[in-house]
Amino acid sequence: MSDYNLQVSWSGKDALSDSDADKVISGDDFHTEFTAVKTAVDTKADIASETFTGTPLAPTAATSTDSTQIATTAFVKNVLETYIYPVGSIYMNMAVATNPGTLLGFGTWVAYATGQVLVGYEASGTFDALDESLGAETFSGTSGSTAADLAAHTHKVAGGEHATGSYDNGDNFVANNLSSVSTARAYQADTSSAGSGGGHTHTIAGSTLQPSVTVHMWKRTA
Repeated sequence: MSDYNLQVSWSGKDALSDSDADKVISGDDFHTEFTAVKTAVDTKADIASETFTGTPLAPTAATSTDSTQIATTAFVKNVLETYIYPVGSIYMNMAVATNPGTLLGFGTWVAYATGQVLVGYEASGTFDALDESLGAETFSGTSGSTAADLAAHTHKVAGGEHATGSYDNGDNFVANNLSSVSTARAYQADTSSAGSGGGHTHTIAGSTLQPSVTVHMWKRTA
């Protein structure tokens, strides 16, 4: 879009003496001036339906602006950098492995949590520290599968002199051949208690992989 500039020195003509022939305004002067005006007007955008060409500029609003003011590319970048992806943010992409610093045009980003999933922070317990790596994809050895990891419990032992039978719903032994036993002695007993409720996180077979989806993941560090 071009700006309109005077083509004829009208004030210069006024300064001339009345006897100077150049002081006379001719039809060519008007034609030259109005042609310049027309050219400038024709290249301006239609206010009702603007169509910009080239690289028109606009003032960049403050990042906190909340109005219908035109948003420049600088404004959008500032908002993303300040509010959407501040330092410490996580960026994920399902298809593109390009560093977000290149994609977004700002910040320092590092690949993050490769081979891991994210879990929400909790004020106490296992997840009470930020940026802490926990757990493992696979398990081997005896750790996490000892008797101490199980809840405390006992086992029922039933007996009798050649007695056979079964347990009822109350875990009581009911003999079914006492008539053939010379001394009708049927009993049940508990073994000593085992286990201390330590718990375990992996199966003895190997892996307890939770349902997951793989993505490219980055953390902004600066």
